[in-house]
Amino acid sequence: MTELTRNAASVLPEGALEAKLKLGRPLRVKLGIDVTAPDVTLGNGIPLQRIRAFQDEGHLGVLIVGDYTTRIGDPSGRKTERPMIDPEVIDANAQRYFEHASTIIDPERTEVRFNGEWLSKLDFAEVLRLTRTTTVARILERDDFHKRFGANEPISLSELLYPMMQAYDSVAVMADIELGGTDQTYNLLMGREVMQAYGLEPQVALTVAYLDSWDGTGMSASRGNYIGLKEPPEEQFGKAMRIPDALLDQWYRLVMERDGAPAGDPMEAKLELARFIVGRAWGEDGVRAAEEHFTRVVRHGEAPDEVPEHPLPAGDPVHLPALLADAFGLSTSEARRLIAQHGVKLDGEVVGDLDLPRGRLAGQVLQAGKRRFVRLNEAT
Repeated sequence: MTELTRNAASVLPEGALEAKLKLGRPLRVKLGIDVTAPDVTLGNGIPLQRIRAFQDEGHLGVLIVGDYTTRIGDPSGRKTERPMIDPEVIDANAQRYFEHASTIIDPERTEVRFNGEWLSKLDFAEVLRLTRTTTVARILERDDFHKRFGANEPISLSELLYPMMQAYDSVAVMADIELGGTDQTYNLLMGREVMQAYGLEPQVALTVAYLDSWDGTGMSASRGNYIGLKEPPEEQFGKAMRIPDALLDQWYRLVMERDGAPAGDPMEAKLELARFIVGRAWGEDGVRAAEEHFTRVVRHGEAPDEVPEHPLPAGDPVHLPALLADAFGLSTSEARRLIAQHGVKLDGEVVGDLDLPRGRLAGQVLQAGKRRFVRLNEAT
């Protein structure tokens, strides 16, 4: 029981999980993720770890790929309606979902379902039946809707339907338990109400804490402050090393499932954390390559073994801020600021000039910050 509820923020209602476990059959443990981004993040991995714990006890994980609900977008914690996403992008993201999640869960004990399978088939009469399971007053109890309604901010009908659609997923797969972050508490409890209205035994709602990123906010693909479960090992390692010392205890508890970070040198604790994250996704070979890359590129400021080529623009001299913007996707103001902060190098030497002779650049390795490199060459 301890492993099943490790890092749980709430298990509702009280005593319901114990009752489910006494049924003497494999439980159906549901987790849904809307595929708004191509990566499943380390933060998403926290509830995935709970699925794995249930699987290790003989239960079945049920992954809901929200290909249909993504077309609306979960309004949880939002002040405005999410923009619509191109269906082709949704489909591409959905295909990556299971591969990434399998970094943590047991694929052999996992049922993968796309909620378009049932939501796309609901006729209007069935939608009306679904909406009759709750009231407008009950929907507006939800914190984000309540705040927006009180501030006279727009709420679309499709957003109001989102919790109902997520709840219907639980009906369709006959969930025993649903997992989610703490911001999903309302949606998970709505699932209980809708299941009961459809004559099913209500699910248990199990929420887990959110993982804070290096910027101090919750890890999110939409904010870009995340580590992907299947990002290249060098990226995973480098990002893990950015975690502030103050967050190490949280990361050890949530990611590594230990009581907290070890006492002593925080750098050693971060290295252990980075090795764990990379090793889970890429194995020992990935760890060795990522750590060697980090030591060479970040600690010693050397270029990696393989550096992408980038053509020099026309003209002589070459305006360095424009070159940096083109090579690394920076704005010219960001490029100027990086130059002023001595963060730009040519073959390891700091560059402070804004305009450089073309002959000085050709064939050289241009470095922006600690981890971005290109080798400059004449366009052919």
